[in-house]
Amino acid sequence: MFFETAGIEIAPWIPPLVAFTISFFTSMGGVSGAFLLLPFQMSFLGYTNPSVSATNQLFNIVAIPSGVYRYFREGRMVWPLTWAVIIGTLPGVFIGAFVRVAFLPDPRHFKLFAALVLLYIGLRILRDLVLKSPEGSDKTTAEKRFQYLVRQHRNKIDARLTEDSEPLPAVKVTQFNLKKIGYDFYGEHYEAPTWGIFILSFVVGIVGGIYGIGGGAIIAPFFISFFRLPVYTVAGAALMGTFVTSIAGVSFYQGLAPFYPTMSVAPDWFLGILFGIGGMGGMYLGARCQKFVPAKAIKWMLCAVILFTAGKYIAAFWGP
Repeated sequence: MFFETAGIEIAPWIPPLVAFTISFFTSMGGVSGAFLLLPFQMSFLGYTNPSVSATNQLFNIVAIPSGVYRYFREGRMVWPLTWAVIIGTLPGVFIGAFVRVAFLPDPRHFKLFAALVLLYIGLRILRDLVLKSPEGSDKTTAEKRFQYLVRQHRNKIDARLTEDSEPLPAVKVTQFNLKKIGYDFYGEHYEAPTWGIFILSFVVGIVGGIYGIGGGAIIAPFFISFFRLPVYTVAGAALMGTFVTSIAGVSFYQGLAPFYPTMSVAPDWFLGILFGIGGMGGMYLGARCQKFVPAKAIKWMLCAVILFTAGKYIAAFWGP
């Protein structure tokens, strides 16, 4: 099948299959998987036009709701954190989309910049993983308790999730103002500076707008390594923020298209939807399985995919 906007030809079953596989694993760490679809499209499909960024964000729009729904049903959405991410990220997304089209149409240049950003984040997570805690585990008391409750009450939890009941009370918000966001997670208290979240989200929005990765691949590791928030509560907020900002990004790229008639700027809608359909299934299953996977394993997975992507970008820049 030929995709006119992307200028590529590929069997229609490949995009959803690839997206399903990527999203299943990355969604466990609050990442949509779009940052891995980007090198796949550029390296394997030969899709290098600026519209690839918009197509990636279209994937987010279709795929993310299933994962967010699962986190919501399990009561693991920290809404103040989510809204802070959305408010901070939106302005950055518009700036990033403009920068991508006007100043970084060359795929080699934006690959290198993305590699430097992702390399720093991946090394930061790797450093945290290598420097083990005195107890030899990276799990907080809350995370251990969460795993214990899952093991002891798995049947009860699954039964409740099949009914029309309220979300499980895993998260309880205790504070939300311009100074601080605070919440309890199974009896353990966590805090993060509101302005720190805003500033981080703004920068992430610019990067996400340029590369069409939504920002989850960047913001989730920062929440984990810098703000010391548990991965079980970060994932839902990162995915929801990525979903909302991806809508804004796709709309802006579509709006910019008439001003660049000689350049492919608007998303390839059919290709993006095919990716999204596969990602939808992968994210739902990934969100469902996340609570059964140790936090350390999720961090190692997140670190590995980020460093792998950075390496691919650097290799592409220095290669022929």
